[in-house]
Amino acid sequence: MNFVVLAFSLVLTFLRGSVGFSQIELPEDKVSWKFKVEQKDCEATVIAEVTMAPHWHINSIVLPKGTFGYASKFQLNKSTDYKIIGVVSEPKPIQKHDEESDEDLSYHEGKVIFKYKIKILSNKDFVLKGIYAFQTCNEDHCLAPYEDGFSVKVKGCTDGTAQMTDSGDEGSGEVAVAPEKESAKNDTKNHDVKKKESLEKDKKKSDRSILTIFILSFLSGMAALMTPCVFPMIPMTVSFFTKQSKTKAKGIRNAFLYSFFIIVIYITLGVVVTGVFGAEVLNKMSTNPWFNFIFFLILVIFAISFMGAFEIRMPSKWVNKADQASDRGGVIGIFFMALALALVSFSCTGPIVGSLLVEAASKGGITPVIGMFGFSLALALPFGLFAAFPGWMNSLPKSGGWLNTVKVVLGILELALALKFLSNADYGLQLHYLERELFIAAWIAIFGLLAIYLFGFVTFPHDSKVERLSVGRILFGTTVLMFVIYMIPGMWGAPLKLINAFPPPSNYSESPLGVGGGGGGSAEDGNVDTHLGPQNIMVFHDFDKAEAYAKEVGKPLFVDFTGYQCVNCRKMEENVWGEKGVIEHLRDEVVIVSLHVDDLKELPVDEQITVKWPNGKMKKLITYGDKWMYKEISEYEIAAQPYYIMKSPEGENLSNGSADYEHHSDPKDFQKWLEKGLKEYTK
Repeated sequence: MNFVVLAFSLVLTFLRGSVGFSQIELPEDKVSWKFKVEQKDCEATVIAEVTMAPHWHINSIVLPKGTFGYASKFQLNKSTDYKIIGVVSEPKPIQKHDEESDEDLSYHEGKVIFKYKIKILSNKDFVLKGIYAFQTCNEDHCLAPYEDGFSVKVKGCTDGTAQMTDSGDEGSGEVAVAPEKESAKNDTKNHDVKKKESLEKDKKKSDRSILTIFILSFLSGMAALMTPCVFPMIPMTVSFFTKQSKTKAKGIRNAFLYSFFIIVIYITLGVVVTGVFGAEVLNKMSTNPWFNFIFFLILVIFAISFMGAFEIRMPSKWVNKADQASDRGGVIGIFFMALALALVSFSCTGPIVGSLLVEAASKGGITPVIGMFGFSLALALPFGLFAAFPGWMNSLPKSGGWLNTVKVVLGILELALALKFLSNADYGLQLHYLERELFIAAWIAIFGLLAIYLFGFVTFPHDSKVERLSVGRILFGTTVLMFVIYMIPGMWGAPLKLINAFPPPSNYSESPLGVGGGGGGSAEDGNVDTHLGPQNIMVFHDFDKAEAYAKEVGKPLFVDFTGYQCVNCRKMEENVWGEKGVIEHLRDEVVIVSLHVDDLKELPVDEQITVKWPNGKMKKLITYGDKWMYKEISEYEIAAQPYYIMKSPEGENLSNGSADYEHHSDPKDFQKWLEKGLKEYTK
């Protein structure tokens, strides 16, 4: 009975973890800010009361000279409704010297109060707005910097000296708000609204990501059910529980307990993978060319196994011991029956489970656990449901050669997926062995093989003789054939938007300008420091050279933080950059510099400097990727790609803010963002 309690606890732990998405630490959970106003006549004090969780602290507003830390911020927006008196009042911070980083630290912990004094100039009530920002740290690590807006209500001053804030008739003595001041207020309001919308979108995106992983894993479990190692086990196992149990209720209970233990076994596997590697390591693995190459080899082995060349089996010693333990009866016996199923069926489920774990490694975080939960749920449910409703088994198709067909189809699809990981490795190392044309040609061949297999023109080992094709098989084969025909124009430069996230980008190609070399280009074609980039636009890869050229030609600088392994970067470049209304601006009106944060080329020795990251850790910049990642994090406090910024030739950020995949994957949104920056620049 203790074993059941332990197993149940494991599942509850998983469910709690999935809801919290690996217990992500958020700055707003560690530090809370409350705002109020203390007012007397025409003077008021705006108060920020900051409360920090135990063992966490924030940096002071004024930091010692030479400190790299992120200073806290408490600022009031400028307004004609009031006048700021002096500077922000800050209590004396805790100060000490950190020997490890050789840095003077200045911070607050527990509870702290910041104050601003203002003189009220309006005789009408108004809303005062401002911004606050901080980075919170404990002894081990720092969280990402956080910034947000706030607002408080202030009563107007009625002593007769205040100015009116609404426009009146000429000569009335009332002072109208200057248009630019009103615009500034509106911009602040819009910023707050956009900030809220951004947080809501990020939450929805996270929820969708978890749901997508779960659905794909569940479908993979359904596919595993249809393999010859698992499908025949359903009626055998259900019959065992219903016939061997003294009552029908007990048979159903045992079958559901059997299903529960299947889920526990696979979730434990996901927990072990996440625990051994850790979320951070899994994330790094997804962009490492060598790991991508290892993933490619693993998937190829799985694919060949599914096609019938050999079987991947667990050691027979393990299988025999689990089978012997299953004869003990009771709860423990049922657990070992579930374990025996997992071991015996490994030749069919192993490649699918392995592929899921490989894909999870490319996503990082808690995805191995979520993947195993979805997979095992689909695998386990039929055993419990058919025990509860035995009449349903009459509707099950009979075992036969179609089960091996499912295995072969899965093997061919895994072979196609494996090429994506090989492409990632080749692109990351810039070897130019598997360029776009060769990748598409390989996919045409693989899916062409799948089509002719489905139509019965070729067979694999263990296949039964195909005497007549089913309607479903014909329809599936026709769909695959249509897909093959769709990919053929990609050999000559067609964009192939349906699969743009899989092949290398169009500029990583033997004929990047397409057959004949027409189209594309930009005003920077003749510059020796430019390279052919997305949509055949010439781009810089060196920030300083791009900035100098932008100043020379009088164009704004478009900074593109990207990555060779970044799928969302490819989606933006293929689906957004080339759209009408966007490509004209990118090609003719800006200077583009694409900075790859995973570029493995080493920096010159004199540029390999040691820097301090915002989290306080020291790191030596060895590769160009290190340099560009440090630039993105230190200047923009973000580490995601793609990330776009527009700058004036003088180096100032334009007021259109930043753009990314989450909020600008619609070409119209990206176009509006671009045009806002260009409009400001032309003014």
